[in-house]
Amino acid sequence: MIYAMEGGLWLHRHLWKSKQLAHLVSTDKELLLVYGAIVGIPASRLQFKPLKDPRTGIRRDAWHWDLGGPVLPPFNPELVTPPRVPDPALREE
Repeated sequence: MIYAMEGGLWLHRHLWKSKQLAHLVSTDKELLLVYGAIVGIPASRLQFKPLKDPRTGIRRDAWHWDLGGPVLPPFNPELVTPPRVPDPALREE
């Protein structure tokens, strides 16, 4: 999510009614529109939804595509980020 907050494209996979779907999220609307034009998604389907930046707690403008069916990229386990393990040295006491 932080990658999306920094203007990158973040693919967030999820299940909805047992169907594999994803959101492609970014704070960079123009980058999302370029992606949509390349894969054939009409600009009218881009959705606006402010998201809370986990680093600051402040809501920021963000957009996303709902991806499913032919525009859902195939799953690639090599691209999955492993879960973060909290560093005990950084814990506030």
